[in-house]
Amino acid sequence: MQGIKGLCRENVGVVCARAPPNFQHRGAIISDYTARVDAPGRCKQDLVIPLPLRLRRATRAVAALLAFLVLAGATYQGVATALERHRFKRPGGLVDAGGHQLHIYCTGRGAPVVILEAAAGSMSPAWAWVQPDVARKTRVCSYDRAGLGWSEAGDGRYVASRVPEELRVLLDRANEIGPVVLVGHEAGALFARMYAARFPENTAALVLIDDPTTVQTTMRTTFPSAWPWLARVGLLRLSGQLSSLAEGLPGESGGAMRAFLNRPDHLTRAAMELSELDEVTSTARPLALSSRIVVAPVSLGTAAQPAMIVTREQAAQVIEAIDGTVGRVRESDALAKSEQ
Repeated sequence: MQGIKGLCRENVGVVCARAPPNFQHRGAIISDYTARVDAPGRCKQDLVIPLPLRLRRATRAVAALLAFLVLAGATYQGVATALERHRFKRPGGLVDAGGHQLHIYCTGRGAPVVILEAAAGSMSPAWAWVQPDVARKTRVCSYDRAGLGWSEAGDGRYVASRVPEELRVLLDRANEIGPVVLVGHEAGALFARMYAARFPENTAALVLIDDPTTVQTTMRTTFPSAWPWLARVGLLRLSGQLSSLAEGLPGESGGAMRAFLNRPDHLTRAAMELSELDEVTSTARPLALSSRIVVAPVSLGTAAQPAMIVTREQAAQVIEAIDGTVGRVRESDALAKSEQ
């Protein structure tokens, strides 16, 4: 057979290769290719690339593309996070709460001290609409639970029952004198109930916003455990799926909240809190509260998770409830002093 001339492709997966000049066909069988005689003007021998070989090549190409995208996304996430760390400094201080430090931010003066307990996966900047108004009338503190926001996670896995214990240690070491008015939003309302049941002598009143023990929440976040991994490769940041929930928060607080909703470290603990919300609700529901403790329920209907107070209208309802509760506590304290 004469040397094959030219290179052609006539059908999908069928190619014809040029043979070396000294190539002579002597009836040898080439196992990887199928030879056939074509019409004049076409290749004398077509070489067929096996399907498995083409699939392997395509798989390698797709894998290389995915690896590039993951690397690019991780780089983008790392650079953006570094810039945000520099831009959004913690507004308060860090206090040792037993092997790890918790962030607490207090403003205003007066008694009783109001403590703000954020919703599951949320943090202190979520109170940006509420805290400044309350601070005009009394002292108010927002803080970040372990592993959220600017607080350290500590050792060991997340255990919801530790939240009230750590809050009591935090308040003692921060010298925030009780009895306090606890304001809890969603999961924060559950932690407030747990705190009041555990430390009734240090609890003057509760303001419970969308308390899961009394309000049925229809919306539940799906697969929060995937959030940290999606954040590591920049997909959450690109999609804005979580950070958009904080769009209504003002100023630096809104920026900080959006930044942490794209941070894998924050989202790791947030996912744990959200995944155990039903269990914590079951724990908090049967707890008995002292009849001395004032309880003020507030219903905002914040179903999105992580839940936040992102509008002035929502904040106005909460501020009104806090002001009324603080007034009742002051009246009760004044009456008790007058009777002594």
